[in-house]
This record gives sequence, structure tokens and C-alpha cells, in this order.
Amino acid sequence: MTTIDIGINETNRLKIAEGLKALLADSYTLYLQTHNFHWNVTGPLFRELHLMFEEQYTELATAVDDIAERIRTLDVAAPGTYEEFAKLSSIKEVDGVPEASEMVDLLTKGHEQVVKTSRAVLKLAQDAEDESSAALVSDRMRIHEKTSWMLRATRK
Repeated sequence: MTTIDIGINETNRLKIAEGLKALLADSYTLYLQTHNFHWNVTGPLFRELHLMFEEQYTELATAVDDIAERIRTLDVAAPGTYEEFAKLSSIKEVDGVPEASEMVDLLTKGHEQVVKTSRAVLKLAQDAEDESSAALVSDRMRIHEKTSWMLRATRK
């Protein structure tokens, strides 16, 4: 087997991968939460929220795969268990089934947290001149910023 040589030194590569692991864990936790809320939302905004949540969890399903594959591209094993995600994620699971308005608030906060996690990883990638990771993370930030705006707009 050959050693990875993609122009990023090992220390930076491992730091970026660790940051991406946190981003993966946050994204996967948010995916599960969004899917749960999609199944369980009720109330006068049911149809609107049910469809919005479906769009969001579908997008997140693709995102977690992209993030995990970037971690693997950096020659690091990607986390893939609930236990690992729970340890790495800064988004906590929700007990029970909240009211629709609380679901929106929780998802807004979740997307905003993913933006914050992304900002930290973006800095690592930029400092190491890892344009591939920076592009991926920058794209994720844009999507999560827009999604949190859309969620906040439903509460106005």
C-alpha cells in the first residue's frame, strides 16, 4: 500500500479530518432529528413543515455521504456509529415529540450550530491550503445558513 501524498502535511490532514468528523456528527444528528420531526409533526402547518423537513433531511443525507467521503479521501476512518456521533456532535438529541413550533426552533438552532462547526473546519482547511475541504465546508455553510433563515421565516 502506498502512503498518501496530496500536498497536505500529516498534521494538517489529521486536524482537518478531526474537524470534518465533528461536522459529520453534527450533520448526521441533524439529519436524524429532521427525519424524526418530518414523521411526527402535527398542527396547522403540518403539510408545509412535513414537506420542508423532507427536503431538508434528503439534502442532509447526501451531505453526510460527501463529508464522510472527504474524511476517507484524507486517509482517515470516518465515524459511523450512533455512539461515535453522540460523542462528537454538538447537537444533542431531543426527547419525545415537541410541538411544531419547537421543532422549527430546534432545527434552526441545529443548522446554526452546523454553520459554527463549519466555520471552525473552514479555518483549518484554509490554513492548510486544502481547497477541496474548504470548498466542501463552504458549500455546507451556505446551505445551512439559508436553511436556518427559511426556518426562522416560518416563525415570523
